[in-house]
Amino acid sequence: MNIRKLLRMRNWLLVAVLLLFVCTASTAFAKDLGTAKPKAVGLSSERLNRIDTVLKADIEQGRTDGAVLLIARKGEIAYFKAFGMQNKEKGLPMEKDSLFRIYSMTKSVTAVAIAMLLEEGKLLLTDPVSKYVPPFGDVRVAEIKKDKRGKEVVTLVAPKNVMTIEDLLTHTSGLSYFFLPYPKAVQQAYLKSGLFRASHLTNAEFCDKLATLPLAFDPGTKYQYGRSYDVLSRVIEVASGMPLDTFFEERIFKPLEMIDTEFRVTGTDVDRLVYLTPRWPLYTDPTNQKVKFLGGGSGLVSTALDYARFAQMLLNGGELNGVRLLGPRTVALMTTDHLGPRGDRDDALYVNMPGRGYGVGFDVYVRVDAGRAYVLGNVGEFCKDGAAGTIYWVDPKEDIVAVFMVSSPANRLYYRFLIKDLVYQAIVD
Repeated sequence: MNIRKLLRMRNWLLVAVLLLFVCTASTAFAKDLGTAKPKAVGLSSERLNRIDTVLKADIEQGRTDGAVLLIARKGEIAYFKAFGMQNKEKGLPMEKDSLFRIYSMTKSVTAVAIAMLLEEGKLLLTDPVSKYVPPFGDVRVAEIKKDKRGKEVVTLVAPKNVMTIEDLLTHTSGLSYFFLPYPKAVQQAYLKSGLFRASHLTNAEFCDKLATLPLAFDPGTKYQYGRSYDVLSRVIEVASGMPLDTFFEERIFKPLEMIDTEFRVTGTDVDRLVYLTPRWPLYTDPTNQKVKFLGGGSGLVSTALDYARFAQMLLNGGELNGVRLLGPRTVALMTTDHLGPRGDRDDALYVNMPGRGYGVGFDVYVRVDAGRAYVLGNVGEFCKDGAAGTIYWVDPKEDIVAVFMVSSPANRLYYRFLIKDLVYQAIVD
């Protein structure tokens, strides 16, 4: 029995355990997100005030201009506050409905879209990626050796394994990002391709070019964060027959009443967009209406409340306000660790994404160890952050959802750790 079959057997056992939590949490919501005093849902108001103190101090010290935090427990919003400035240069205060670039939190939406198509029988996790994006049938792997002088020598070889939809979902495809130097020779190929400036390309054109770049390793053998979810955006378009933004809008955002989540910001909504310095290398401009590339790996803007609705749907086992997007068993599969022995590593790349003590589900970071992680939490909790600092997480054991919105790329990990600790320390019952 090969390693993929063993991992799948292990995953289904973990799904069965996680499903108990998901089904229990799903009964908490008869209708929709309500509001409650912290004490009514087991949170300490005094301890929640520590969040205010810390964020106000960070703003005064210039660590960030502003932020929004929403905490919901047992189906009720118990904490929802905005801090600081939305745009300091224009003198605009932060509002609860300020729009944030959520970067890789887009991937969770993409994962849900793929899961919906899976449930409809329009794709299988074992499907070759080339079934939907044919150029990936000719992809090659970078076989890297060093010559006598220690210089990397790259040979392109056929992959030993076929890249599947599951490989894309779990970042085990071999695809990388231009800003990740593992291995360096692959990074150089990404940089030379110019695909990090892809706004002029359609999703189909982008994927066709991406398929010409070397893979960092054989599909299914390792984990490395990368462009997998941008390929999934094209898979969604082919399998559904709809453009990605249309699928998101019609199949996910409208049913969940996520009225402020979109790829493009227009009209008066431009005034709600939180400032992000254009000097940052990963800067994107959602007000640019000429952008063609709408990838599944990044690009959405959203509000704390919108994304809390999405996260609560996951906690509920795929349903919110009487609208079901997914079955609870599918949500359990998505939020279960799929890496097994390929994950929970100590190298610098893994410790950054997803983090020590965490595995990976359908992109979400799944806590697999109570003691190795850097933050408070429970085994089975899952989360995802964005490059500019945003983060959400869901903890079925605590029946809690939290969404933290900030535009502070230099402090991404700082806030990922800080806010989780501050929220968990406020749970007293």
